[in-house]
Amino acid sequence: MSYLVKGFKCRSPGMHKVAGGLFKARTLKNILGINEQQFKISRSSSQLSSGKADSYNYIIVGAGSAGCVLANRLTEDSRSTVLLLEAGPKDTLLGSKRLLWKIHMPAALTYNLCHEKYNWYYHTTPQRHMEQRVMYWPRGRVWGGSSSLNAMVYIRGHAEDYNRWSREGALGWDYERCLPYFKKAQTHELGPDRYRGGSGPLHVSRGKTNHPLHRAFLEAAQQAGYPFTDDMNGFQQEGFGWMDMTIHRGQRWSTASAYLRPAISRPNFSVAEKTLVTKILFQGTKCIGVEYVKNGQRKKVFANKEVILSGGAINSPQLLMLSGIGNADDLKKLGIPVVCHLPGVGQNLQDHLEVYVQQKCTKPITLYSAQKPLNMVRIGLEWLWKFTGDGATAHLESGGFIRSEPGVPYPDIQFHFLPSQVIDHGRVASTMEAYQVHVGPMRSTSVGWLKLKSADPNEHPIIEPNYLSTERDIWEFRQCVKLTREIFAQKAFEKFRGPEIQPGNHVQSDKEIDAFIRQKADSAYHPSCTCKMGQPSDSTAVVDPQTKVIGVDNLRVVDASIMPSVVSGNLNAPTIMIAEKAADIIKGLPSLQEKNVPVYKPKTLETQR
Repeated sequence: MSYLVKGFKCRSPGMHKVAGGLFKARTLKNILGINEQQFKISRSSSQLSSGKADSYNYIIVGAGSAGCVLANRLTEDSRSTVLLLEAGPKDTLLGSKRLLWKIHMPAALTYNLCHEKYNWYYHTTPQRHMEQRVMYWPRGRVWGGSSSLNAMVYIRGHAEDYNRWSREGALGWDYERCLPYFKKAQTHELGPDRYRGGSGPLHVSRGKTNHPLHRAFLEAAQQAGYPFTDDMNGFQQEGFGWMDMTIHRGQRWSTASAYLRPAISRPNFSVAEKTLVTKILFQGTKCIGVEYVKNGQRKKVFANKEVILSGGAINSPQLLMLSGIGNADDLKKLGIPVVCHLPGVGQNLQDHLEVYVQQKCTKPITLYSAQKPLNMVRIGLEWLWKFTGDGATAHLESGGFIRSEPGVPYPDIQFHFLPSQVIDHGRVASTMEAYQVHVGPMRSTSVGWLKLKSADPNEHPIIEPNYLSTERDIWEFRQCVKLTREIFAQKAFEKFRGPEIQPGNHVQSDKEIDAFIRQKADSAYHPSCTCKMGQPSDSTAVVDPQTKVIGVDNLRVVDASIMPSVVSGNLNAPTIMIAEKAADIIKGLPSLQEKNVPVYKPKTLETQR
């Protein structure tokens, strides 16, 4: 979804040419945001040399959305030593965000969504219910993980998602014990209230463009009979409103910016990039450290308290299986010695699938003109200079949540609206003035799995999401298209509405809509639940409610993989919450709790809206 600056390339000679002779070296250094002290700190702290200790209290694997949070919170105690290992590179160059504008400019986000440098670049098996399509799954491989690649949408999910977790065996993870950790993490630009935080490291903001198509979308939704909600992360998720985004002062606000950089100078904290962890080390069933490869050399490092996996829903179960924790029969076939038979590892894979409904726009007000070369240069230079303008937003500034039919207790369909056209994950340039909505079911009943392809840590696992394998999922997607068309047909869009591009007016019957979904639906990039949290008595659970891996000692998993079931929304905010809550668990602190927080419920479930 790099809607604006696709194809705009920032070469340092060009920067000097633009600057002409006006800027001295010191001024240029300030423009590019090169922080000498930060550069020295990050350079020195990222070394894993023989001069440093080869033993730490905690080793965290993965500097992503959860790992950065844990590293910050655990090093708040100066007596705890922490090593953070990341397979990918840093998210800055010479200490500068501007020099890595492809990460930090919000509008440039598809550069890394579609490039292997900062991305694991996964692909699924051919999907038998989707005409054998192989689906593309980008996942972050860089400081900040997928929070350095994502569309910066901050959505928590619904309160009932967390109450459901508790019923599914994740005791202590109900809404009243999760909400305080969402708030602890957050500083919302609109200030704190009963639902928002006001003093956390994660800055959250609203869009600034006030684009007429966003306003038309929200007006059309109300004309269709849906409510306006002023905070879909607060009292009322149901309805349409302005999106919260992890953007701060015109820059992507990843967990690397929010949590990692503020902690990096602490003397009890070490971080290493371009370091691939290949195996967890055990003495019997006691975890004692990890083996890793850096600069082509294989080494070991030890933890005298715990190893914490925060690699995400693909990497964490993969590393567990490579280390002998998983289904014993599968591991034996690959010649991997079994440490603990835990058949739930890699199972229960859940994701959100979405489709784009696109409409041609009759007025030249979309982002199409912004993607022309001269305009991209202008937008890019304004952002490099001041962090302002069309480069300072991801443009997903409005959206909503609705129920698919009467009887559904809380929203199960999500909308993201965009005043532009996206083709093939943004890998193909927009071809016309158009707007679109990304729409999909939030609680699909199709469940998949992942398994090792081999015992080689460098080989991607087999990913089988099993999309659209149930009749319920097919019906819900059909509803998504029909309900979106109804919104787009409202009076608010009259002065903008051209012909429907996708699915197209020729797609009308249920059979035709189903075929369109099979051909065009794609991942919303929300893989989760592959190291399910639950009770030790649950044979499908991988970690207990304390995030400890069942059947072994001194090993935890803390990331989106431990969700018992996928939440009704985007996953970055819930993953950060999980890590904030887990940090207190690891420190031995009692859980924060806020009782009797009101949550909206429809007056009746007899109607769909």
